Amino acid sequence: MDQQITVAELFAGVGGFRLGLEGYCNDARGWNMPSAGPYKTIWANQWEPGSDRRQFAARCYEKRFGEGSVVNEDIATVLDEYDAGQRAIPDVDMVVGGFPCQDYSVARPLSQANGIEGKKGVLWWSIYRFLQLQLAKSSKNARWCMFENVDRLLKSPAQQRGRDFAIILSCLASLGYSVEWRVVNSAEYGFPQRRKRVYILAERGVRWDLKERLLHGIMASAFPMEAPAEINYVDIPADPYDASQSFNVGGKISPFSDAGVMVGNRALTCKVLEAYDGPQQTLGDVLVPENEIPEEYFVPESQREKWEYLKGSKKEKRTNKTTGFEYSYSEGAMSFPDATDKPSRTILTGEGGRGASRFKHVVKCEDGRLRRLVPDELDQLQCFPKGWTDTGMTDGQRAFCMGNALVVGIPHRIGIEVAKELKGQTARQ
Repeated sequence: MDQQITVAELFAGVGGFRLGLEGYCNDARGWNMPSAGPYKTIWANQWEPGSDRRQFAARCYEKRFGEGSVVNEDIATVLDEYDAGQRAIPDVDMVVGGFPCQDYSVARPLSQANGIEGKKGVLWWSIYRFLQLQLAKSSKNARWCMFENVDRLLKSPAQQRGRDFAIILSCLASLGYSVEWRVVNSAEYGFPQRRKRVYILAERGVRWDLKERLLHGIMASAFPMEAPAEINYVDIPADPYDASQSFNVGGKISPFSDAGVMVGNRALTCKVLEAYDGPQQTLGDVLVPENEIPEEYFVPESQREKWEYLKGSKKEKRTNKTTGFEYSYSEGAMSFPDATDKPSRTILTGEGGRGASRFKHVVKCEDGRLRRLVPDELDQLQCFPKGWTDTGMTDGQRAFCMGNALVVGIPHRIGIEVAKELKGQTARQ
């Protein structure tokens, strides 16, 4: 029997990492995806700031994975209670999570305090704190980490390009992790949505050859690429505070490219040209039969002109309502309706609602009518089973959940390669 890999899922949403790693099977509903390996999620946390009405993602998670499967409380409170001896958190082999890209700037050296500038940045520091508590219990804990974020993490903030990612790498290096990262556009690897996100995979207690790992590591195996034309080295500050204060100050572009590896405080990075020739899904592959579409999803003819305006190109004078300042505004045209023979555009949290929007998807029916996408289609564009979020929440909430989610097949592919590598290591022992 393969060695079990126990998992903690932070910022769990509706369970994208868990589904990708563990797979799912429900023959009665036609849900079936094999597991990526011997993964078992034994602890999860999900909290949406605000009132109880905002906890629809956590309720969906518990509905799908069972009562008590998720801790629906602010992660900072949970960790405070753990430190005070008021709560137990189990030992795990892997920590996964998708955390918002906001503000990671360190206000003081970590030797003095885990301080940051801006309250929104605490989410990364909660992950860092979670890893610290795991390693304080046992050096064997949290051997792997897998995280997902928007690809702009590699080049934020605008005034100090790459600083935020350098802070994260410095934090991981300080805990003894070696790291692979990869920006993955899911459509380039056969999935039905163009969604560009950075995935970070870290393993503790290993020291790879940088170039060998970049070209033949987990990420390269999961997402093949052409041999890079240029590879660049980047030095990562040993202290996250130093990264916050001095990394790439004055640099106009980030030193971090789409793929990379870090060992110690030395990183190697390159641009990516995908090398995928497998099957390709499209938006049309996830569309449900038109007789299943509620009437409210069809665009009334009276609104068609407004949709066309919002989707079309513009070059016009506008006035700031607060200051009265007049300025020129322009933007290019978007496909309208959306092509169904190609992967979809990235779905966003505002996909729900009847109102006309530049960013919502609209498809053309066989009878010529236009309609928005229904939640079952949004579920499938993220590679969740059809109806995964149909747990009592509103359609707008379902759209919000999918706009915040990840493409389940991406961590699935990474998980397969991690399990293969672990099995090979076990066989050699």
